[in-house]
Amino acid sequence: MISHFAKQFIDDVVKHLPASGDAIASAFSEQGSDAHRQLNVCVEAALRKMNVVSRDEFDAQTAVLQRTRKKVDALEKQLQTLESALK
Repeated sequence: MISHFAKQFIDDVVKHLPASGDAIASAFSEQGSDAHRQLNVCVEAALRKMNVVSRDEFDAQTAVLQRTRKKVDALEKQLQTLESALK
């Protein structure tokens, strides 16, 4: 997943290179080029250092959190029912 993000990032960088840097842009845009591979490695390393998670991981954790929230809400209601029964 990070590789996909890195490729997207590289493509965005290439789009923003000045027109006078067409040779540079073409070197970076060719996926088989050494420059592209080196930039890809650098971007992936930077993303790992930033503790970036993939969208799939984020969505999975969000789903876990939502299920946990529902369980906590149900347990709070059950506790209130039991407390009111004791009074």
